Amino acid sequence: LGLNIVVGYAGLLDLGYVAFFAVGAYLYALLSSPHLASAFPAVAAAFPNGLHLPIWAVIPLAAGIAGFFGIILGAPTLKLRGDYLAIVTLGFGEIIRVFLNNLDRPINLTNGPKGINQIDSITFFGFDLGKPHSFFGIEVNSVSMYYYLFLVLVIVSVVICHRLETSRIGRAWMAIREDEIAARAMGINTRNLKLLAFGMGATFGGVSGAMFAAFQGFVSPESFSLMESVMIVAMVVLGGIGYLPGVILGALLLAALPEVLRYVAGPLQIMTDGRLDASILRQLLIALAMITIMLMRPRGLWPSPEHGKSLNKPVGKVPSNTINP
Repeated sequence: LGLNIVVGYAGLLDLGYVAFFAVGAYLYALLSSPHLASAFPAVAAAFPNGLHLPIWAVIPLAAGIAGFFGIILGAPTLKLRGDYLAIVTLGFGEIIRVFLNNLDRPINLTNGPKGINQIDSITFFGFDLGKPHSFFGIEVNSVSMYYYLFLVLVIVSVVICHRLETSRIGRAWMAIREDEIAARAMGINTRNLKLLAFGMGATFGGVSGAMFAAFQGFVSPESFSLMESVMIVAMVVLGGIGYLPGVILGALLLAALPEVLRYVAGPLQIMTDGRLDASILRQLLIALAMITIMLMRPRGLWPSPEHGKSLNKPVGKVPSNTINP
């Protein structure tokens, strides 16, 4: 949903979106684990067991810092479009991952490729989502409780995105997407609105990253590879770019597709006598499925009904008194 603001509304291709996800995840990991106390004696003197900030304090920080990184990415790329913008954002995502992988010396900030563990689970007023609880005699495990929390967050995000889409800012983003020169001629501040799109989209990634770290209890640079960025972009494009129901459908499909194809990759591996790895076969099948969808539904599985409407309008008759040159 956050990437849909950048790609779908503003029309800015971003292949490094996973970097903002990583920023939020590592921020929560640093502030809600013993890592800072073990790496910095000054922190250990004041907080022997680590900071362990509550989630309500970390989420605004994750959103703000991720949004700041989004503006940093957007500022030097304001005049870039298409392939050039994709290359720069791709490089930004890889730079963040490499930094996280190497910031274990001379100061051990991220613990390098080993990652950070012992991250606190989400706790609301003493109610720990990382532990099973019983409600009216029904045992509910931690995964189910996290599921309902994430479902609530998705609903809130959809409402925010819908409000943005129908606001003046959303209409200005779409004007920039359709024709930036015409939008500038109409008095729209394209520079500030592009930066706002990058920053606003990044805040969603930062909050999601913090939730990811709390749910997993462990983060490492391997979780924020280029493939993750590609999959997020594919969710937006294959579902229906710029259309919230389409984006949600694309996310559900691409999240479920790898699990469904596990049952297909297994028999194929047996047919090849184990010469092909099941994970490689699954990636190949995912690529074939995505290519098939793009060929059959080039506008996405659930495109916006407004998209392309002007192309379908009948052209009116030319007045008879028109003077031909």
